[in-house]
Amino acid sequence: MATQTVQAPGRTPAPQGGKVGGGLLDPKQMIRSLPDALKKLNPATMWRNPVMFIVEIGAVFTTVLAIGDPSWFAWAIVVWLWLTVVFANLAEAVAEGRGKAQAATLRAAKRDTTARRLKSRASAEWDVVGAPELRQGDFVVVEAGEIIPGDGDVVEGIASVDESAITGESAPVIRESGGDRSAVTGGTKVLSDRIIVQITQKPGESFVDRMIALVEGANRQKTPNEIALNILLAALTIIFLVATATMQPLAIFAKSVNPGVPDSLALTADGVSGIVLVSLIVCLIPTTIGALLSAIGIAGMDRLVQRNVLAMSGRAVEAAGDVSTLLLDKTGTITLGNRQAGEFVPVPGVSERELAEAAQLSSLADETPEGRSIVVFAKQRYGLREREIHGAEWVQFTAQTRMSGVNLDGREVRKGAATAVMKWVRDNGGHPTDGVGDIVDGISGSGGTPLVVAERGRVLGVIHLKDVVKEGMRERFDEMRRMGIRTVMITGDNPLTAKAIADEAGVDDFLAEATPEDKLALIKREQEGGRLVAMTGDGTNDAPALAQSDVGVAMNTGTSAAKEAGNMVDLDSNPTKLIEIVEIGKQLLITRGALTTFSIANDIAKYFAIIPAMFAAVYPGLDALNIMRLASPQSAILAAVIFNALVIIALIPLALRGVRYRPSSASKLLSRNLYVYGLGGIVVPFAGIKVIDLLIQFLPGMS
Repeated sequence: MATQTVQAPGRTPAPQGGKVGGGLLDPKQMIRSLPDALKKLNPATMWRNPVMFIVEIGAVFTTVLAIGDPSWFAWAIVVWLWLTVVFANLAEAVAEGRGKAQAATLRAAKRDTTARRLKSRASAEWDVVGAPELRQGDFVVVEAGEIIPGDGDVVEGIASVDESAITGESAPVIRESGGDRSAVTGGTKVLSDRIIVQITQKPGESFVDRMIALVEGANRQKTPNEIALNILLAALTIIFLVATATMQPLAIFAKSVNPGVPDSLALTADGVSGIVLVSLIVCLIPTTIGALLSAIGIAGMDRLVQRNVLAMSGRAVEAAGDVSTLLLDKTGTITLGNRQAGEFVPVPGVSERELAEAAQLSSLADETPEGRSIVVFAKQRYGLREREIHGAEWVQFTAQTRMSGVNLDGREVRKGAATAVMKWVRDNGGHPTDGVGDIVDGISGSGGTPLVVAERGRVLGVIHLKDVVKEGMRERFDEMRRMGIRTVMITGDNPLTAKAIADEAGVDDFLAEATPEDKLALIKREQEGGRLVAMTGDGTNDAPALAQSDVGVAMNTGTSAAKEAGNMVDLDSNPTKLIEIVEIGKQLLITRGALTTFSIANDIAKYFAIIPAMFAAVYPGLDALNIMRLASPQSAILAAVIFNALVIIALIPLALRGVRYRPSSASKLLSRNLYVYGLGGIVVPFAGIKVIDLLIQFLPGMS
């Protein structure tokens, strides 16, 4: 399909540390989602959630009973059971609503466009067709000011492309043929030059179409963990159904051996009231996690979208939470990618300041990152300020000379590769300087790049260019280690250089002089040991490794092959985001586990509320279980049902935002969550049910 031309909605980088904004519950958002929540009451939809389906059946059953034998108590129970189902649907609808809002914006911005389709790649003839008519393998020509009609790869030419419609970034990017930056997306705009694009998409399966499907959750399949948890919840529901069913014959027997006990709303000669039995079932089964499970999964996907990452499946997000090995490229991920001046090493007889002044002078016209870093380093270290120079003859760097410099006021200063500069010195009547070779070898051995600086006839010293490790990377890798994740740096550098960078960055291991085959073999070795592996890539040669890894994050700037092979796409093309993706995955798993623990734990207080209310009249000893001292059986049962519904609403913000993740060992995380959500799940309902009982005890029918 065709295109869209606005910034992708709702994609703002989130703070690090696993906590993403947007979890707070907006009342307006709840109101907007309410119609969708009511639509989900359709049994054809509800049966996919066994726990809440049982609650809906119970709500229907109690409604029928209340119509046949109306009372204030019966209708109060009916209302709150229906609210329980609606609140559960609302949690999912609110989570889905965010994605649907983004999808609506994308759909509104899509528009049909035309394409100039070439007869063949080598042909100069073309015809005009609608973008939806394009097929895989078609070649189209796109010039400045035109919209790229479909996803594809640049096979000829180079152009500046505005991708703000997809990434939200206003800065244009370069797309060119023959490299790892050849992929283009339908809906983006060519700003300059002319390119020929080979279409790689199938009709209706463009990147924009997939974005719409992903952000609105239309293709969201339940993950293996969700399926397993649903099975567990269904099993618990069946157990509680059987346990509750046994209450009826027990109640009939108890009433028969105690005929003097007057009938009550909860207990008669015919047994327990059907409304009370349904209330007991709903309060005992794990309704809290049953209501929030889908919302937790959808919100996890949404947190990735907020970071400009598209996950092609929920399975990939879960896998990110279980990753135990991270493969990270050195350049651009661990290091800045541009070597920076880090030291001036003069030869004997030359001062550091003299060397710094010559190095800066030779670099004033050097616009490369390395050249600018030399000027800045000389200024910061020695106070040498940049100055305007008139009448200078600048010598540009070339692949043949491998050096650059300046001729000024009779001085000739050069900097560059050691062999090239030394040859220049000898050609100008100079002689090799003692110690230069040792300095050059020492810098190379430490993983740096040496640039020799010379003035006609003599060598002044060597500039040590360092491949600078990004600030904070060691701390991030320390966090990974506390999480039990092993980090491996991938680089094409020689082993000596790779080891120096790995030691400085603090990674656990490195793979030097890596080829695509080496990456694939490393991933397979890790997986054979039972570990899950995550990696990033952008080139066609990365595709096999991305496909093999459990979490493959393809850069949006990369090739179509890389994006097809990975199970996530980073729209910002930031390799370090892999670390954040892992944190989001872990936060998803922790949130699901924490709320499951809370859901099961908070049922305990309901036992102490409902069981004494049902049987204390015939077994007075059970009144000792009424530790909350609830006012009456009716108020106790209704208070438990009300709390059961309200706790769902109370936990929706946590389900959407996620439990805060703190890097630590699995045992510490487990003990912390058991303490907070296990113990909290036991204590909070006791207080909540008691407060509700105090508020409703004077209502009609509560005595």
